[in-house]
Amino acid sequence: MGTTIIGCGKRLPQLEVENDALKALVDTNDEWISTRTGIKTRRIAVAETNTDLGEAAARQALGWEAGGFAERRVEAAEIDLVICATITPDAVTPSQAGLLRRRLGLDNAIAFDVNAACSGFVYGLTVAESLMAASSPATAGAQGRNPVKRALVVGAERLTRLTNWADRNTCVLFGDGAGAAVLEWSEERAGMLSSFIVNEDDVTNALTCAMGYDAPQPFDAEGVSPEAAATVDPGLPRIDAELGIDEAVRAGELRQALRMDGPKVFKFAAEAMTVAISRALERAGLELDDVACIVPHQANERIIKYAAKKLGRPMDFFQLSIANAGNSSAASVPMALSDAYASGRIERGDKVVLVAFGGGFTSGAVVFEA
Repeated sequence: MGTTIIGCGKRLPQLEVENDALKALVDTNDEWISTRTGIKTRRIAVAETNTDLGEAAARQALGWEAGGFAERRVEAAEIDLVICATITPDAVTPSQAGLLRRRLGLDNAIAFDVNAACSGFVYGLTVAESLMAASSPATAGAQGRNPVKRALVVGAERLTRLTNWADRNTCVLFGDGAGAAVLEWSEERAGMLSSFIVNEDDVTNALTCAMGYDAPQPFDAEGVSPEAAATVDPGLPRIDAELGIDEAVRAGELRQALRMDGPKVFKFAAEAMTVAISRALERAGLELDDVACIVPHQANERIIKYAAKKLGRPMDFFQLSIANAGNSSAASVPMALSDAYASGRIERGDKVVLVAFGGGFTSGAVVFEA
């Protein structure tokens, strides 16, 4: 018995931007980008919202629309839980999951968001599986819990809205999109066999994105002060200092933009990816030889190549979807998973590893039987 994946889907925005088109913004070209990242094009959400992308991916996963993988059509009333992994929600409240719940008519579902950056979908799967296992008939005391028999887990991002398009080291990396998976508790199938998630402190601020609040606040240290409403939030300088961006902001750079120290992130990601895979397989009681394929976060093809070499596996052992999507953060793994199903590389009974790493630092892996 276990939590099985019975559907998945994806949606990319309409606008496709090739590498050479970015020459209009920064000093770059296709060769520079493709050789360093494996990215050829990315999709940019111009008019599409996070909710638009997530809804479209979910409809495929639920079997409501063609284009994804679905073992059967899942009706709206069957979904008990919606989790959305994102760092670019359309609103602070309702949650992005709440907006999807409303848009899709999932009236029976509890809904909330997860923010674990690029690892968000793996974290979301782990949370969903835990809730489903806790409410299964085999679990003691399950009768006192919210029944969760089926869940919709979505990873959706408009990451390009946080991109500094004047920074050639980061702007070439990111893209937008959404992926979704439908989970179902089964008494007959093994489903998710193990998970491993872990955090470590990003002590050097290698990957950050600040958030600035701009609503006027008529208060100062003495109390109510209408004059203070015209000044900048006095807490922002402390936040900027915490993230190590205070000098950059004072120099006129964007506050709410992704900042990344590429070499430090690469070093973390390469190690985190192989550790997460090994630990998740160990918890499942499996060896790498038992696995049909690995679906990794699509951050940079060189990171995947490093992991492949360290694990002693060829590159075709990994699902690669980065070339035409770029790094789409929490949407990356579910979109690649949908691609793997669509191409036929995942068949019933296969053991599959999903692995991700991201800002925070976060990392993790899930092993499941299809």
